[in-house]
Amino acid sequence: MTSAPTPTTGPVHYLSTLSFSDAWLDRLRRRHPRLEVTQITAEKAADVPDDVWRRTSVLHTGAVFPDAGQAPALEWIQLDTSGADHLEGTPAWDLPVPITSIGGISPVPMAEYVMMMVLGLAHRLPRAMAVQRSGVWPSLGERWNTLMPRTLRGATVGVVGYGRIGREIGRLARAHHMTVLGLKRGRADRSGAFFGATEHDEAEAEIYTPDGLHEFLGRCDYVIVTCPLTDETRGMFDADAFAALKDGAMFVNVARGGIVDEAALLRALRSGRVAGAALDVFDEEPLGADSPWWTEPGVLLTPHVAGFAPDYEEQVLRLVGENVERHLTGSDLLNLVDRGRGY
Repeated sequence: MTSAPTPTTGPVHYLSTLSFSDAWLDRLRRRHPRLEVTQITAEKAADVPDDVWRRTSVLHTGAVFPDAGQAPALEWIQLDTSGADHLEGTPAWDLPVPITSIGGISPVPMAEYVMMMVLGLAHRLPRAMAVQRSGVWPSLGERWNTLMPRTLRGATVGVVGYGRIGREIGRLARAHHMTVLGLKRGRADRSGAFFGATEHDEAEAEIYTPDGLHEFLGRCDYVIVTCPLTDETRGMFDADAFAALKDGAMFVNVARGGIVDEAALLRALRSGRVAGAALDVFDEEPLGADSPWWTEPGVLLTPHVAGFAPDYEEQVLRLVGENVERHLTGSDLLNLVDRGRGY
């Protein structure tokens, strides 16, 4: 549990373990003169001097957290990630301070990435790239049989995790005249304020809850995974889930690798149950050089880049600046992580 927000007085010691530009840090200082800003690009807690940890009240980080008792003045952790699964089991997870995420930065580029991959799978891009690498022009019969595209018009796309990213994917999918299904924990959004939140009409998406997963999968020509990794979603896509999937469906994962049983997915691909996959995330990252995913036919692979946002620094400044203002005045923070749910 975290205590209710209260206004702060005096200087606020802000530590970034990231690598923002000096210009970005100066803009943050000008917006909030009470901030005493320190940036130490770090990979682990030991990279930050003990005296800096002791005075830090606001920590902005991706994956560098203080050890127990190392940051006694800490009042709030601002993550530079959308997910919070990597905090569970760390001392930071048990601290009585709020944790906020960077959610809301990437829905548009991530949705565009997903549609790029849906179109790529529909137009047999993995096969076309193999042809290019071979340097051999295939016969008309080979092209007809192996490079004939699927039409998106009238196909059904199912988005697992129908939140900000999922709704943007749904909007783009409907532009291609696809039927949109969404799977989420419930119809009501959890309470709280979120960065970039807008009103969305879900009437154009048929909503399922997790207890209807297999029915949902049986209707999907394309399955898109965008949900957070939690105890409930870990291993969600197992052998039974792939068996329930509509035969010949395509699969796209831009969430977390641990949501998918990769061995089960590989079997589904090789059996033809899954006709193709686009994978941006894996259970172990970086992906090992001996991983079969590098060369698996029918797979489009990228190295965890779907969430990259071209205007990332500007949006992060907006989010962090707003949250600093809320912290100083004792208002509720944006993107508050719910430790009970894990995100």
